[in-house]
Amino acid sequence: MTGEQYPSFLRIALFTETFLPKVDGIVTTLCQTLRQLRSLGHEVLIFAPDGGPAEFEGFRVVRVRGHAFPSYPELRLALPHASLGRILQEFRPDVIHAAEPALLGIAALYYGGGNHGGALHVPLVVSYHTDLPKYLAYYGLRFLEPRIWRLLRLRHNRAALNLCTSRIMASQLEQHRIPRVALWPGGVDTDQFQPARRSAAMRSRLTGGHPDNPLLLYVGRLSAEKEIERILPILDANPGARLALVGGGPNRRALEHHFAGRPVEFTGFLRGDELAGAFASSDVFVMPSRTETLGLVVLEAMASGLTVIGARAGGIPEMIDDRVNGFLFDDEDRAADCVARLLASPEERQAVGRAARMHALDWTWEKATLRLVEHYRAARELQQTAPNSRPSPEHPTLRLRARAALTSATLFTIRKLLP
Repeated sequence: MTGEQYPSFLRIALFTETFLPKVDGIVTTLCQTLRQLRSLGHEVLIFAPDGGPAEFEGFRVVRVRGHAFPSYPELRLALPHASLGRILQEFRPDVIHAAEPALLGIAALYYGGGNHGGALHVPLVVSYHTDLPKYLAYYGLRFLEPRIWRLLRLRHNRAALNLCTSRIMASQLEQHRIPRVALWPGGVDTDQFQPARRSAAMRSRLTGGHPDNPLLLYVGRLSAEKEIERILPILDANPGARLALVGGGPNRRALEHHFAGRPVEFTGFLRGDELAGAFASSDVFVMPSRTETLGLVVLEAMASGLTVIGARAGGIPEMIDDRVNGFLFDDEDRAADCVARLLASPEERQAVGRAARMHALDWTWEKATLRLVEHYRAARELQQTAPNSRPSPEHPTLRLRARAALTSATLFTIRKLLP
């Protein structure tokens, strides 16, 4: 292959339905990855809903006009339009990456992918960040699961590669007949998240002015699928302990009612040094969610030297070696016993925290991004060797356009209703 076919530095078009100013694991992953891609010399053009910055790390962000979702204003609904094709053609991407494509992602699925690289003949990579089918049960929509998997197959079958952040999620996609699955693990900034960020002022804030009491911490979205209610019996079983819930989301009011009368602090979202200080200033991190495709906050807690007690589900067990660098639980009684044991033994808590920190040091964003670049190059090779039985139509029929719009809009609507 020639150097022209395999350039040293890639031009990547990134489509994402979720980007700054929103705060969540997908945004963290994309922002850290973009920083690394910049340091490696690659060029990225970002397509995202409006409402945020027009530039990130020196990369242009094409903001597509949209509207805030009524029940969750941090989410933006944005429809692709014809001008995106012109912008893409001018950029001349080597690969298109669609992160959780739904509605804006229709453009990525149209201009890239399939046997012939889509309308622009460019390979497509799709990354899977949200265990959407499992979310359905938490919103009374389990009956839609077969339909969701059909929609997921439609979008993922166009990709040269489908990326997952954990082995369990990769296996799940393969079980549902989604092909060409590869692993793209997350990372953590171990300079930002470290034990030295411990702060007496932050601890006082998180404990509501009771810094001498044991402090449990949860960081993440406050929504139904996170199962934050499961922390209540753990807290009740450990008298004197206090709990800080860091984050925001549609379930905040319900959780305030659920934890009413308990020693719980709701801080809202924290960022940067404040977030790093919250991790380092706590005693035990509790992650009750059973729907995590990986759980970046678990890595951030581990990097901070904080002992993690996490649900034995999703991607969490791929980060935690039970009883070595953290603890896994199947039910609240087991979790409550682990918390009691750790609060009674600062020595064990610190030893596990040190092991967690050492483990997190291997999960760097640089390593994760180098692997991603390898996947981009593999996608280019796979696209070039894909069968070419017939040319890709430049202008799909109205019927095909309508079908694509309907299926994508259905997926988008469900995706946005499950924050």
